[in-house]
Amino acid sequence: MSTTTLTIRVDERIKQKLDKLAKSTARSKSYLVTNAIEDFLSVNEWQIRETRKTLQKANQPGAQFIDHKKVTSWLDSWGSKNEQEPPYNLSFQACHI
Repeated sequence: MSTTTLTIRVDERIKQKLDKLAKSTARSKSYLVTNAIEDFLSVNEWQIRETRKTLQKANQPGAQFIDHKKVTSWLDSWGSKNEQEPPYNLSFQACHI
């Protein structure tokens, strides 16, 4: 794997925390920052990929949705004496964006 240099500006507090973590883990700051960036990219790439897949499903003819207010009301009832049944069609993997 080839590497390249990336220069960034960070708050002094973040740099101090990074210095402390590098020392306590016996890892270089470069190693820690590279891992943090890789984790950040992985999570965000996954989120974008899944959002796009969900939008493709939602844009298909016949896509079914559940009213946001019904879902919110159901979720708000969780753990109460008046817990509601899930809204109809909750089993569909659909979204309302």
